[in-house]
Amino acid sequence: MMKFPELLCLGEPMLEFNQQPDERYLAGHGGDTSNVAVAAARQGASVGYLTRIGRDGFGESFMQLWEDEGIDTRGVETCADGHTGIYFVTHGPDGHRFSYHRAGSAASLMTPGFLPRGMIRDAKVLHLSGISMAISDNAADTVFAAITLAKEAGVKISVDPNLRLKLWPLDRARAMTHAAMAEADIALPGLDDATLLTGKSDPDAIADFYLGLGAGTVALTLGEEGCLIATASDRKRLPGHAADAKDATGAGDTFDGSFLAEYLRTGDPFTAGRHANMAAALSTRGFGAVGPMPRRPEVEAALARPSEQTSVD
Repeated sequence: MMKFPELLCLGEPMLEFNQQPDERYLAGHGGDTSNVAVAAARQGASVGYLTRIGRDGFGESFMQLWEDEGIDTRGVETCADGHTGIYFVTHGPDGHRFSYHRAGSAASLMTPGFLPRGMIRDAKVLHLSGISMAISDNAADTVFAAITLAKEAGVKISVDPNLRLKLWPLDRARAMTHAAMAEADIALPGLDDATLLTGKSDPDAIADFYLGLGAGTVALTLGEEGCLIATASDRKRLPGHAADAKDATGAGDTFDGSFLAEYLRTGDPFTAGRHANMAAALSTRGFGAVGPMPRRPEVEAALARPSEQTSVD
């Protein structure tokens, strides 16, 4: 029997239509935890995905993507009671904006009974996000059931709050996200989301907050400024890398997946943060969440250049 993967990601995949400079839309793949799975696989990790997809062309497209990327799909359930979600990305002076069509999606209808217990128990890390909790009450129940299964088996929990206020009000998001983060071994917040959720704006104060909830490692992304990696005994600010950025749609997810892949490989959160910083910068050079994600040799080559030459234009 084929061995189960080390990293599992649970959530909702969504087909992406990303606006181009000529106003046309480029079709691609998205959904935060699916993006994380692809990013981790491209960095050499053994990855599986857990979700429900519709019995439709979009769902088939995802199955092909995951197969192409070497992602284990034994935890993917194809069903007729919901569609595969889609979203649109538009670009303007304030950055990228998202519009979603996900109500009644197959992933939003998942329940704890769907979970593949054997896969979860054999994993080393289970990655989850706030979006997976926000899409429906039963999806939130599924996330917390997965956390329970993982904790019982000694599997590490990774959580990115990935706040989407179009999905739920801030008070509920704060309560649910904090509850999940209290179970996390690895906290992967972004600065903007964490500021809203914690009421703190100082990166060190945010790191202290999540360490106080119980995380062993906090990797706080700071956009172009890089990231802050913090543990109970040490912390470091790791600078970002200049990039000829076109679209940052998948940068945060690329960071998460690359961080988890490198953490699984080395066990060192600071090495993982350095690797993930570069991967995230490289991912902004093209349009779409998945297409521009770099593969490991490209990240390693960029990291090997002298520091004064680390621009990724």
